[in-house]
Amino acid sequence: MRAQKPKCPEAVRIVLISDTHELHREIDVPDGDILIHAGDFSMMSRSAAAIQDFDDWLGEQPHRFKVVVPGNHEFAFVDPARRGLVANAHLLINDNIDVMGLRIWGSPTTQLLGAAFGRPSALQRRALYSQIPADTDVLITHGAPYGILDRAPGTPHHEGCRELLDAVVRVKPKLHVFGHVHSCYGLAENDHTTFVNAALLGRDGGIEQPPVVLQMRTT
Repeated sequence: MRAQKPKCPEAVRIVLISDTHELHREIDVPDGDILIHAGDFSMMSRSAAAIQDFDDWLGEQPHRFKVVVPGNHEFAFVDPARRGLVANAHLLINDNIDVMGLRIWGSPTTQLLGAAFGRPSALQRRALYSQIPADTDVLITHGAPYGILDRAPGTPHHEGCRELLDAVVRVKPKLHVFGHVHSCYGLAENDHTTFVNAALLGRDGGIEQPPVVLQMRTT
């Protein structure tokens, strides 16, 4: 008799955070099925101790699955040999995973020159984002798409990436979670995608925002 594949639930509770910058232990994290961190959990860190503390904290969280994408501060993970330092979550670096019936793809890439995983070339970013599978349900990037939750209040400057926006328009994920632009925490929607800037760090350098919690259908 062939073993039956476990059925996925019709909906999952997803908890979204980003840009915690070594202040993760100050966060009141709600329970859920999946915990997603969209990068910058350290502060310009190559420190194994800081990464270990973050990984220990991940292990203390009750969520069945944890998914982490590094950010422009996570220089340690540019070296593939050090990526095993995160053992209590799925670490996604331009890669995908299936979790509870959801197809998830994640990238730490930003436009910043000299930053961890920075790709200042639009041509390089376009080539990278062309690899996002068309059936992606949840897209996790550290950087924001152009024009969506990417402009600090009172400024005309958009910090998001046009090539990433083009990819989102092509793929039409159900959810796109990102961070990086601290002052643009919030949620936006179009006909196809819910966008969440989950950056919790505020302008004064402390945790100012709560995690974002979404109920998401898998069918």
